[in-house]
Amino acid sequence: MSALKLFVHNHGTNGDQSLIKTVTFALTHFTVAFTVAYLLTGDLLIGSLIAMVEPAINTVAYFFHEKIWARRQRNAGASGGTLAHPQPHTF
Repeated sequence: MSALKLFVHNHGTNGDQSLIKTVTFALTHFTVAFTVAYLLTGDLLIGSLIAMVEPAINTVAYFFHEKIWARRQRNAGASGGTLAHPQPHTF
């Protein structure tokens, strides 16, 4: 099985929805970016170019953001803590 197929398959079986969330986020972001760019410029080509570049970069950043957030939640759960800011010590 190809590495990409294993990657996608393993994300689904582990209950990790970050890849699916990333794809749906990308589709939403591309649509919004194209619509806004087209409405602002009135140019189909410029709207398309903006809609391809900016969301593509943002989507990759979002994927890693989700991974970092999931790790942070796992670490907080393992230590029995919460994601809230720690309270200052009182003496």
